[in-house]
Amino acid sequence: MSPPILLSRDGAVATLLIANPARRNAMSRAMWAAVPALVADAAADPAIALLRVTGAGGHFCGGADIAEFAEAYGSPDAIAESNRLIRDAIEAIAACGKPTIASIRGACVGGGVAIALACDLRIAADDARFAVTPVRLGLTYSHADTRRLVLAVGANRAKEMLFSARAVAAEEAARIGLVDRLWEATVFEDEAARYLAAIAATSRPALRGVKAMVDAIAAGAEAETPALAALFEEPFAGDDFQEGYRAFLEKRPARFTAP
Repeated sequence: MSPPILLSRDGAVATLLIANPARRNAMSRAMWAAVPALVADAAADPAIALLRVTGAGGHFCGGADIAEFAEAYGSPDAIAESNRLIRDAIEAIAACGKPTIASIRGACVGGGVAIALACDLRIAADDARFAVTPVRLGLTYSHADTRRLVLAVGANRAKEMLFSARAVAAEEAARIGLVDRLWEATVFEDEAARYLAAIAATSRPALRGVKAMVDAIAAGAEAETPALAALFEEPFAGDDFQEGYRAFLEKRPARFTAP
């Protein structure tokens, strides 16, 4: 039986669906293990502009499945392997060359927050709630996950969330930078679909270039490198630029074709 995590496609939008609603979409080791290949499939598909990550049944993700903890963390070798599976899954999402957007309703807890932070953007319904809870288990959040939390909300707010392990409501999450766009739950699915479709309709090479540029700056690139200069200069010779400026002059939607 395949693990309850699935990749589907709807036009130019691929969806990585965490489909374990009976456990608030808690991630088993098999689910973590399946993520890198599914992300790679979406990244390699020229028909796909962006990857949406979401959960089934009204929740985003309840984190790692605690029902597996006795086995998953029962020995040093098991601990190392379990942590590797989680790390590889989260880093696969973070390293995807295409835009990744977490679409969040309901609970987003622990490893679920790590998944959401690995995405480029987080959009949420106002019924979403976030909690980073490792201290309740006597644990510390990983360096990579903590770094992304700090980049999103700042050092002091990250400490407060990690120290208290409290639930953060969607409105507060949007105010502190954990969530980028917020809609009422009653209209969330429609608004999110329109938002994703609008992004997917733009130039795919430009989307990848923007992601690479911002990620490089966020990682500390203060000076322009030849690779970063090329991200800016090369698109001027591309087909999408020709289509883009002509569509602007002709007052019509652009029809981008570059993969």
